[in-house]
Amino acid sequence: MKVILPAKTRGGVQQMARGLCQIMGREISKGNVNTNIRQMTPRGTLQLPWSSINSVRTIAVLPWPFSFQPRDFSLPNSSWGSDMRRLYEHYNSQCEVETDDGEKKWGVWRRLPSYNRSLKYATGGVYLSKIIQSKARLFTRNIREQGAGFEYVVFVNKQEQKCVCVFQAGHLLEGPPGHVHGGAIATMIDTVTGTHATYLSGPVMTANLNINYRSPISLGSTVLLTCSLDKKEGRKTFVSCQVTNTDSSKLHTEATGLFLSITMGHLLGG
Repeated sequence: MKVILPAKTRGGVQQMARGLCQIMGREISKGNVNTNIRQMTPRGTLQLPWSSINSVRTIAVLPWPFSFQPRDFSLPNSSWGSDMRRLYEHYNSQCEVETDDGEKKWGVWRRLPSYNRSLKYATGGVYLSKIIQSKARLFTRNIREQGAGFEYVVFVNKQEQKCVCVFQAGHLLEGPPGHVHGGAIATMIDTVTGTHATYLSGPVMTANLNINYRSPISLGSTVLLTCSLDKKEGRKTFVSCQVTNTDSSKLHTEATGLFLSITMGHLLGG
């Protein structure tokens, strides 16, 4: 029996197929396979590069209508405090600047979108997330209640090879009474240093993380994570990170990380 899909549904399936090929490190264009990955990003944001799955074969029935744009968790919400909003505006205002002629151009900073699954960075990733381990969620983006867990936004500066993260800790991250759990702080350090290493070197995995805790962080407070590149050696990317209060006058935590460049084949092959 031959099934003819409506034009809109065919378009959605085609987009899903392109997403699969993008994750594989390839893209289908008019029936031909080439090695260029095309990523379409809104102005003022930057998508992270993701590498390949060797092969994916799947048959799925997807609901219609599809949601083409996944929720971007890095955008302000009602739970953000004044410090969180102020720092967000400070860096976001430098993502796009206006010239003397009144034209807008890229600034030195880029805001990174943040989704609840890494698959959603790929073209057609919304479809992929429905058929590949559909219940999986990114650890730092799996709490539905706004402000209860990890509220953060990451900005990168390619010129200075620098990355900053504005982080507000919710009440579900408690360790010592009234303060943030050390594991939650480590999670954010791993997230931000790994994001920075990925931005610099492509897909990576954490090989080593050394953390020194200097002073506790109060629940509900906003802190700044600042990461910088130390060096690169072959597959290795070395990054350092400091967690401070919003004006950088108090050091809460400092860390160094080592990240190894990988392909998705490394993940699937074990």
